[in-house]
Amino acid sequence: MFCPECGATDKQMVGDICIDCFLKNYQMINIPEKIEVHICSHCNSKLEEGKWSESNIPEEEIIYRALERNITINDEVENEIINLEIDQIKGTIAECFVEVVGEVYGTQIEETHDVSVRILKTVCPTCSKIQSGYYESVVQFRAANRTISQEEYETANNIVERTLNKQYKSDKLAYCPQIATLKEGYDYYIGSLKSGRKVANALKEEFGGVIQESSRLISEDKSTGKGLYRIWISIRIPEFSVHDFIKYQEKILQVIDIDKNRVQGTDLNTNKSSTILWKDYEAIELIKKEEDIEITSIISKSPNIIQILDLTDYSAVDLDMKEGFENFQIGEEVKVIKIDNILYLLNKVIK
Repeated sequence: MFCPECGATDKQMVGDICIDCFLKNYQMINIPEKIEVHICSHCNSKLEEGKWSESNIPEEEIIYRALERNITINDEVENEIINLEIDQIKGTIAECFVEVVGEVYGTQIEETHDVSVRILKTVCPTCSKIQSGYYESVVQFRAANRTISQEEYETANNIVERTLNKQYKSDKLAYCPQIATLKEGYDYYIGSLKSGRKVANALKEEFGGVIQESSRLISEDKSTGKGLYRIWISIRIPEFSVHDFIKYQEKILQVIDIDKNRVQGTDLNTNKSSTILWKDYEAIELIKKEEDIEITSIISKSPNIIQILDLTDYSAVDLDMKEGFENFQIGEEVKVIKIDNILYLLNKVIK
């Protein structure tokens, strides 16, 4: 066969023409001479195929990725090596150089392309929401039947800040544009519902309590006709604290621990531990606070009886010897609590 373009008869043929004629105008890659990249001026995320992705990427890396994304390698090319270089950046335009070395039908060839990448600064939807103070959820920090202490508020603020900082790695709407200070508690406005729920769970892990959610219709999306809702997440911490006294299912307990799952207490009648899950919170009654504890002394003791002084009328009160009481000594000062005119001696393990 001979090549109809150059007349050669001793060369490798590619289709109807020889390899030299085939490669004369052949390009190993296709890439536009001009590329535009939309970048958020606040977070450096970029718009690709209608979607915003990846934030806080250096501008040069964005340019290199734009070049890579717009390169199409033709099927005949093998063992290709592509080098990308940024010659210079003037304002919003980067002048770039693309060099390709590869093999086509066993012949190694090189080619170069000059490409300009234009950076178009804009604002992504997420940053636009942040700038406008957008929020999807409100975490209401409340206490049942009592005033929240300043110390509890400070702890809650630290928890909210710490949780949002951790969440921000995966959720750019993990921020708090506003904290409303009300007499009944604080309202934390949280950018996303996901992070709002994380905040509420973190508060519950610290303080215990009950979480409830409710939604409110705020507007309607005109394009879809669907309602737009905000979620109010209420975390109600308990009326009682560690060392307070509660009643549950006829048991009198001193609270020894509170966490996100349960309340743990010591039964004052048996000195045994008892656990209450938060789903049963409504059945718990606060009956005495830690500040109601009194200090008295041991008058006498025997194998079965321990006698203490009732400070109300200075009478002697005989109590059954229970586990843990055997370590008390005559004359020792001890903690007691009076509930419904019954005096309870508190075990030493409760501090």
